[in-house]
Amino acid sequence: MKVYKNRTITKEAIVLEDVCLIDCTLTDCDVFYSGGDADYQNLKLDNSRFHFRGAAQKTLQTLASFGMLKMQQMPVSFQAQNPAKAN
Repeated sequence: MKVYKNRTITKEAIVLEDVCLIDCTLTDCDVFYSGGDADYQNLKLDNSRFHFRGAAQKTLQTLASFGMLKMQQMPVSFQAQNPAKAN
């Protein structure tokens, strides 16, 4: 697991399960989350986008089907992306 501490990360694809983010800011990043363990403390997001996959996406769909969450359609360009692990 890559550890980032006191960093501003800009225009990167970040897979939350693959990194530890401590006192960081993500600026204009694409953040991918599949439902696994995520390790972060004091994380700030600036114009970044979340993309939910796997179990996380299914959880959101289930909550939406019960009327507990209003879903918005993601742009097609983000639906098929498979980002590389963050450096």
